[in-house]
Amino acid sequence: MILIMKNRKFALVIALLVSSLTQAQYFPPNNGSWETIQPGKAGFNPKKLEEVIKFAESNEYSGSKDLRIAILTSFAREPYHDVLGPTKERGGPAGVILKGGKIVASWGDTKRVDMTFSVTKSYLSTVAGLALDKGLISSLNDPIKNYVWDNTYEGEHNAKITWEHMLTQSSDWSGSMFGMPDWSDRPSRDGGIDDWKHRELHEPGTYFKYNDVRVNVLSYSLLQVWRKPLPHVLKTYIMDPIGASTTWRWMGYDHAWVTIDGQKIQSVTGGGHSGGGVFISTEDHARFGLLFMNEGKWNGQQILSSAWVKSVQEPSEANESYGYMWWLNRGGRKWQGVEDESIYFAAGFGGNYIIIDKTNDIVVITRWLEPSKIGDFMTKVYAAMN
Repeated sequence: MILIMKNRKFALVIALLVSSLTQAQYFPPNNGSWETIQPGKAGFNPKKLEEVIKFAESNEYSGSKDLRIAILTSFAREPYHDVLGPTKERGGPAGVILKGGKIVASWGDTKRVDMTFSVTKSYLSTVAGLALDKGLISSLNDPIKNYVWDNTYEGEHNAKITWEHMLTQSSDWSGSMFGMPDWSDRPSRDGGIDDWKHRELHEPGTYFKYNDVRVNVLSYSLLQVWRKPLPHVLKTYIMDPIGASTTWRWMGYDHAWVTIDGQKIQSVTGGGHSGGGVFISTEDHARFGLLFMNEGKWNGQQILSSAWVKSVQEPSEANESYGYMWWLNRGGRKWQGVEDESIYFAAGFGGNYIIIDKTNDIVVITRWLEPSKIGDFMTKVYAAMN
């Protein structure tokens, strides 16, 4: 009898483990439907989860809903800054919280397509990861001049720059891309145009500088490697396999067209700093986040290598808060009150976030949250977990 009871207990434990694994492996079907789970069954306190939603809704990004105005106002001190690509009037706060892949909470219009600004960088990083997976790039330590044969990487300094340097925003690349000089993007508070133009260059890999011009140089460089539009690459290898809708777009500046193998192709931007970037719904963001939660695997198919997913979470030498165009919850960007340093996230202007928490098996998407409130928001998310 004792042996039978032990066997039953063992069977129960196995059943619970199998049930937990099954839940963790849920993937939404391609038809747009998405299974939900009651907060209590997902390990959340329902009332506290309601407080999370109310917090997101009551702390909407304070900038204009006319994103042309928001862009021009926020970056007014940058020389020559202008809106060069498409923009779109934004919606209100929206978001979704996934537990085990299922929706445990949502708010706002989760199907509305909005600009996502620098969250685009994490999509661009993924295109680089695909190029590495498929052997188009042999090593991230290769100088990019070996792949891009025009004058983009000419000169003693630029010739040293590797894919690793560009992905970690530590290249200090010097030059102009589509008429925009690197020094005009987020210039230092000190000096003026002459000082910015003739600054001392830092050795690639040693100095972090968030700079959209250089990110656009990376996008241009990946276009030279893929020899086809990057939105097509993302759609074919990532967005279609994960069942994303057909409503998302990835756009560049109006004048950023180049000739590749005799065809005119737009070089898309890595953000919406001057317009363009990825325009996408909250639900499509959530699918992308769920792919990373599952280490590049979707419903049994490995569509992005687990090695790449792990590598984007490694802190870079120049900034421990930054991996391969994903932010890490450590160093200067660590959220107060959120101790888990394994959390990583994509972040964009106006309070756009894709947050991956492998430890707790949750993915959080929040749109148009006042950026200064993201730490408080996530603290409330964790307080809602039993």
